[in-house]
Amino acid sequence: MNPRSIVRIVRFASALVPAVVLSFSVHADKFIAYVGTYTGPKSDGIYAYRFDSDTGKAESLGLVATTQNPTFLAVHPDGKHLYAANETDQWKGQPGGYVTAYGIDTASGKLTELNAQSTVGGGPCNVNVDATGRTLIAANYGGGSVVSFPIAADGSLQPHASFIQHTGSSVNPQRQKEAHAHSANLSPDNRLVFVCDLGMDKVMIYDLDAAKATLTAHQPAYARLAPGAGPRHFAWSPDGKFAFVNGEMQSTLTSFSYDAAKGSLMPVHTAPTLPADFKADSTTAEVRMHPNGKFVYVSNRGHDSITVFRTDGKGGLSAVEHVSTQGKTPRNFNFDPSGKWLWAENQESGSIFIFAVNADTGHLTPTGQKLEVGAPVCVRFVANH
Repeated sequence: MNPRSIVRIVRFASALVPAVVLSFSVHADKFIAYVGTYTGPKSDGIYAYRFDSDTGKAESLGLVATTQNPTFLAVHPDGKHLYAANETDQWKGQPGGYVTAYGIDTASGKLTELNAQSTVGGGPCNVNVDATGRTLIAANYGGGSVVSFPIAADGSLQPHASFIQHTGSSVNPQRQKEAHAHSANLSPDNRLVFVCDLGMDKVMIYDLDAAKATLTAHQPAYARLAPGAGPRHFAWSPDGKFAFVNGEMQSTLTSFSYDAAKGSLMPVHTAPTLPADFKADSTTAEVRMHPNGKFVYVSNRGHDSITVFRTDGKGGLSAVEHVSTQGKTPRNFNFDPSGKWLWAENQESGSIFIFAVNADTGHLTPTGQKLEVGAPVCVRFVANH
């Protein structure tokens, strides 16, 4: 076998890693749903629910970890470890937030803290684990930076291996005077990290060395969004050919075509997430694509809804419906691994509502199931074996 054939086989195998991890979970029907929150009068940390994807029923497991502002969570590919972005500006008397590593007991749902590491920058608001399970990446909103950590064999976090400070601004004088990194997202083949920066109206692109847990600037270095859009979160199509970014400040969804060979994004279509007759203040929060690749969903804070878009397979978007989340200030939402159910977290009203998903039409139907938890922000699912 010639060297080029070997390289192609290795690249193909590495591209399959995320798909293999996902398929392992999808065939299960019992899950634990972990909910990250802003801590305060009605929340003390991370909460959990046992969830049956056959029936759509959730059973509270209560508080499973006490920790400060564990707003966003990420699950290790092994399903045995969970990581939280602790959204603070100081930790142990030093500037910057921190990230915490936990071991998961899937029998009880309880989390055991392994350790924590400083994110160096303030206000970490998003975390993600690469497909090999060797690197954790965090985006610091307040600090406008991105940081990466090696993950040890026991799931604990080692001190950061790279830290990149974003510098720049954009047209909104209130919110874009400086950089605000909002999410870190892995490419389908695990080679690149795409960091949405609200303050710069850019999606920054980095090369990932998962073995060393390091990030370095890629060329091209970024993709642009419209001035004042405020890119926040990021979703891939299942085939990896398209990416979708929600503009927080202009309530938009932008599709990009992805050139995997170059690691570049090219904008295709931008669509409004709000009804034409809605004139009050609203900002987007989360974007998710249904596992079948036909529909993209975006949450609207102010309109307090989820907008459903149909995709045409070429990056085109058409609005299907706007569905109330039955609460105030919907943040992150997520599909369970079966794709049959959507959990919508309403931060201000302290509620999570579960919706049934019609995979053929994209429509969301309220199930009437309401879960009460203080200031919920994020939900992640772990297979309950």
